[in-house]
Amino acid sequence: MKLSYLKKIRTVTSLLFFFSIAALFLDLSGVIPPSVFDGILFLQFIPSLLSFTNVIAAGATGFLIIIFLTLIFGRVYCSSVCPLGTLQDAVIYIGRKIRKKRRFKFAASLKIFRYSVLALVLVSLLFSSTLLINLLDPYSNFGRIFSDIIKPVVVFGNNILSGLLESFNIFLIYPNKVKGFNWITIIYPVLFVVILIIMSIRKERLFCNTICPVGAFLGLLSKFSFYKISINEDDCTSCGLCEWVCKSNCIDKKAKSVDFERCVSCYNCLSVCPKDGVIFSSSSKKEIKYSSSKRDFIRNTAVYFIGLTGIAAAQVKIIPTKESTVPVKSKYPASPPGGGSTEHFNSYCTACHLCISACPTGVLQPTFLEYGFLGMLQPRMDFIKGFCNYECRICLDVCPTEALIKKDLASKKLIQIGKVKFVKDNCIVETEKKDCGACAEHCPTKAVKMVPVAGANLFIPETEDEYCIGCGACEYACPTVPYKAIYVEASNIHGTAKKPKSEKIEEKIDLKEDFPF
Repeated sequence: MKLSYLKKIRTVTSLLFFFSIAALFLDLSGVIPPSVFDGILFLQFIPSLLSFTNVIAAGATGFLIIIFLTLIFGRVYCSSVCPLGTLQDAVIYIGRKIRKKRRFKFAASLKIFRYSVLALVLVSLLFSSTLLINLLDPYSNFGRIFSDIIKPVVVFGNNILSGLLESFNIFLIYPNKVKGFNWITIIYPVLFVVILIIMSIRKERLFCNTICPVGAFLGLLSKFSFYKISINEDDCTSCGLCEWVCKSNCIDKKAKSVDFERCVSCYNCLSVCPKDGVIFSSSSKKEIKYSSSKRDFIRNTAVYFIGLTGIAAAQVKIIPTKESTVPVKSKYPASPPGGGSTEHFNSYCTACHLCISACPTGVLQPTFLEYGFLGMLQPRMDFIKGFCNYECRICLDVCPTEALIKKDLASKKLIQIGKVKFVKDNCIVETEKKDCGACAEHCPTKAVKMVPVAGANLFIPETEDEYCIGCGACEYACPTVPYKAIYVEASNIHGTAKKPKSEKIEEKIDLKEDFPF
């Protein structure tokens, strides 16, 4: 799933905060009413925190909202709300335009330094000193930059334009004067902005992950965030694009890992990943441990429940309470339909995996030694991971070597790659006296049907293997674990199944009755 829209949302949000806060400092005419200020600055972390410690009121709880958002999504404050963060992004953007070939790589975390700064700030607060907060708070520094550096420049430009218009008797703009300008007090803002620009150009968001106490605190909280950016190892191609655009240098393409404490949620990585190698998902998913087969089972269940078939729905509804006990395993690996025989398929297949890639249900999987050493990596039908769609012949169409001979759909529907086998002692109807019928419900040829159990109000599967094509829908749908109650016994030489029986529905209609339908 592509999540590039998150970057667009982040960009729009950050610009709204940036320009609204900048307007507060650059309002030369005083047209912005004071009542608006509180609303615009409500989510600024340090001002809100200090205000709350002085006056516990709802209007000073913005920092609590930021903490909540961080615990859900990570450091969205750093990417979207903090105006100094947006200012750094602007410098980063210009720097990248100037140095087009500049690529950034994963950098070691300066964790000790970062948390030492945070500790010093907290200790100073305990001793009722706000000096370090004043010097390091991102919002405060942004305010100093705009009020001490940018505003005098804006006033100077305003006065030049005002004088120019006045010479033409146009009085739309009035001259202003800078109040309380002091060269001594401007030294720190100038030094700060110079250092910030150098850090942003060379290491991008380095300030946020080394000096900023708010960034350090929120980074600490982000370890427990519900949603996190991570690397999907199955889809990652190690192209390195995410690492090159990471503003925090926190993505390691070699280890395929993300240092989420340093991630500022810019979502650049999500927008550049050509595959689904970078994901933004619930961290709780990683805490649940499944066996490989169970994980694949759940994944496929979700996929097909959405719309491919109704098989997953049956699997979700029917949950066995006992484990099956009779081991089942096909004597031969099931080769794809169209191969004619395992020998023919092995002789022509080059293991290019084009059919595996094209298979919509994922039933085609590469082998290890199932075909023997010479057939290593050639595809086989894995009915635990999927099933052969009755209405599909894609693998036959894409095979470039005639290992799978092209046939029309009607002919493919009669290819018998194996026959269904029922193991009564594994079936939950027998072991738990519970209704099921998943296998019969999803058999496309009706080779499996449900018959009544003598002396019980239950129905149990019965098979007619002459109608079975070995598609594996019944095996895939069967909910019993670890062994299936029904499975496909594959054939080395493919056969031809009988055409499914057509059932006629007879309904007596009373012609005397109006609207008999």
